[in-house]
Amino acid sequence: MGKGPGTLLVTLYGIFTVGAASRSIVQLTTRFDEAPLAYLLSAVAALVYAFITFSLVRGGERARKAAFGCCCVELLGVLAVGTWTLVEPSAFPDATVWSDYGMGYLFIPVILPVTGLLWLRRSRAGAA
Repeated sequence: MGKGPGTLLVTLYGIFTVGAASRSIVQLTTRFDEAPLAYLLSAVAALVYAFITFSLVRGGERARKAAFGCCCVELLGVLAVGTWTLVEPSAFPDATVWSDYGMGYLFIPVILPVTGLLWLRRSRAGAA
């Protein structure tokens, strides 16, 4: 799974793990009272990214299935939070990683799970 284009996917998930985790740790420890929901959602995004990264690196059918499920959760999260931030912006005094479908991150947060799902589906077909 982590070969060829999968290497790029692992790299991007790794970068987003570090970025989202760093951001959320700083926000949760220094400004939690300003936007707790946004900062907690960024921490959740970091955990999801970390789990997917770990699963992609680990490899194997079980890890592929876990990563696939987590990519589904990630995509649902991005779509839900992205829509929520547009419908009710007052609920988010500060942005999350998934705000506005990841606009602050060049929409990579909405593209990444779609790409991950396609790659994981393809990697299964290639193994069969």
